[in-house]
Amino acid sequence: MPDTDGGLNKMISNGKRFMAYELVKKLTTKGRTDILDQLSAACTEKEKAKGQKHKVFEPSFDAKPIYSTAFLHQKIDYIHHNPVSGKWSLCNDFTEYPHSSATFYHLAKTHELVIINDYRNFWADINHVKPVRLL
Repeated sequence: MPDTDGGLNKMISNGKRFMAYELVKKLTTKGRTDILDQLSAACTEKEKAKGQKHKVFEPSFDAKPIYSTAFLHQKIDYIHHNPVSGKWSLCNDFTEYPHSSATFYHLAKTHELVIINDYRNFWADINHVKPVRLL
């Protein structure tokens, strides 16, 4: 992460803000008042008093520095299994979730809409270890 004004927190904050504006704009264009109403109801009175109309994202995030290949694989695996776990249950098999890189990493299939760069080899090279297949 290059040194920038505000660092990672500022970058994530700005990204979430601009994505939220775009999501609300698209939902408005598509007439999805049901979702917009849910996002509006998620705002606290204090947030509404400050002019916030919708709460699209949680207010924080949990950045964890990655210092090892094993930790990187653990986090990628967690992200891939999240859509099928617990309350989410968005699909039956984690490789079927269309908004995930799981099929790329686990089945070696390219994504139809996004080019995915495989950083596992980068991490293996800088840590002098052999890359391993994710679970």
